[in-house]
Amino acid sequence: MESTPEETAMKRLEGKTAVVTGAMQGIGAGISKVLAEHGAKVVLTDISEKVQETAEQIGHSAEWKVMDVTNPEQVQNVFKEIGQVDILVNNAGIYPRRKLIEMDESFMKRMFDINVFGMFRCSKAVLHGMMDRRYGKIINMSSVTGPMVGAPGGGQTAYGATKAAVIGFTKALALETAQYGININTILPGYIYSPSAFGLRGSSTDADAEKAMKEFGYKIPMGRQGSPKDIGNLVLFLASDESSYLTGSEIVIDGGNTLQEEYLGPYKPK
Repeated sequence: MESTPEETAMKRLEGKTAVVTGAMQGIGAGISKVLAEHGAKVVLTDISEKVQETAEQIGHSAEWKVMDVTNPEQVQNVFKEIGQVDILVNNAGIYPRRKLIEMDESFMKRMFDINVFGMFRCSKAVLHGMMDRRYGKIINMSSVTGPMVGAPGGGQTAYGATKAAVIGFTKALALETAQYGININTILPGYIYSPSAFGLRGSSTDADAEKAMKEFGYKIPMGRQGSPKDIGNLVLFLASDESSYLTGSEIVIDGGNTLQEEYLGPYKPK
């Protein structure tokens, strides 16, 4: 008896174990949901214990671990508990804004400790096993901010520097590991709908958040902000064997926003 399309989709990651960092909400939760729906055993990690609620909402035997990516010992212990990891999604990150002239070194160091060194620690924790098995997928989360664009209002020198570093890390590590059958790629999201972005995009309360976020989306050529599921679907491709000949790549997913030399919006659906 032939499998249905739905059953075939479920098998894309069947038998694979995926770890997603920063998975309590937003992009990380969206990625975890998509991977779980396609058959992976997904372990959600986050510094907050609320990640348990997210894992329970996702179901599909999703598991969870409290993990602070700035704590090397804890990172090592958590990955030892998990065991074999086939897919690692380095999503944990922060993006507070502060202008350089108002910034002290501790601010910059914290940004790098989470956004760059967190990725380094988690990647190192899984890499030996992937090299031994001659198989592995590592997907790192960069951003269009830093490598491609900046915010007119400023305040993103630290964040942009970390996200540019993610791309350099990805390319160099991809070359180091290509002959081991490991694929390492990076995603550069543009504006993605997330409750954590409400205050940054014209909404100060949940009551008017939907309206403000929808209006903000009209600045983007495709007429909307991206969703966590959009990012999850791209991660799914990079985590699957369909991307077996793709490594060291940086993939922009921003609804065409960085294509604009001149803003001609609002871009409402036609």
